[in-house]
Amino acid sequence: MINRGEVKSSQRSRLNQIAIEVWRHRWFYLMMVPPLIYFLIFRYGPIWNAQLAFKDFKPLLGVMGSPWAGFKHFETFVNSFYFTQLIGNTVFFSTAKLLLGIPMAVICAIALHESVFTRFRTLVQTAIYLPHFLSWVVMFGVLLMMLSPDVGLINVVIKKFGGQPISFMTSPQWFRWVVIISDIWKETGWSTILYLAALLSISPELYEAAAVDGASHLRRIWHISLPGILPVIVLVTLLRLGNILNAGFNQIFMLYSVPVYSVGDIIDTWVYRQGILQFQFSLATAVGLFKGVIGLVLILISNEVAKRVAKQSLF
Repeated sequence: MINRGEVKSSQRSRLNQIAIEVWRHRWFYLMMVPPLIYFLIFRYGPIWNAQLAFKDFKPLLGVMGSPWAGFKHFETFVNSFYFTQLIGNTVFFSTAKLLLGIPMAVICAIALHESVFTRFRTLVQTAIYLPHFLSWVVMFGVLLMMLSPDVGLINVVIKKFGGQPISFMTSPQWFRWVVIISDIWKETGWSTILYLAALLSISPELYEAAAVDGASHLRRIWHISLPGILPVIVLVTLLRLGNILNAGFNQIFMLYSVPVYSVGDIIDTWVYRQGILQFQFSLATAVGLFKGVIGLVLILISNEVAKRVAKQSLF
């Protein structure tokens, strides 16, 4: 028979051990308090108001007093004339940034890691990191200086060679490329930090052993560097896939205009016009919930695929 006294004594002993460990690492737990409070207030707290997606929100009645509307707002979004266009533009921008941005960051990280010129490497690192710290308002000004049809640097060169100036910012043919290239220019340097840190964590003995065996630089990169940072690449890709319907509101909002709505309008900019400017808060909430559910499904699917194919996963 089980001795209840022994069970209680064992449980009490385990709790005492946990209490001792918590007290021993109390300063680490104390450091966790501010982030936890932040997430509770600004991440988990607003989930309560997600019920607006299923209500006809009336400001005077409040969240709880507003009447229920079921899936009305989801149907409004899905049946919208612009639904297919919005989904297409959003997925196009997100996928293009993902497929072009990650390889570019990996290449930059490997190039910096392989460089033997310390000063040159430091200069390049600073140059490619700097754009990340500039807001899209500043980047918009820089792009105008470079792409303006009248005085833009690129169009000045085009006119010097006898060509006709191109309106990059208002041309449906060029706008998508402006968005993708400017995003890679701005964010590649910051993404490089992750892969460079992963490369620095690889044991130098592996490279030394490969060099002794006669492996070239390319062989060492292919067989040591890339497998060494594969877990980080998989992790970043999974996290980016979860945000596939977030194509970069700040960037698109600053760069787009009416002439390029057909190729530049994304879900977030449409929600801003329809949901915020026209005070359709329930519609905006419904679209946000729609994006969240799709993102969750994509993360679960991609995590399972990565687990089976690359033997790496989030959970």
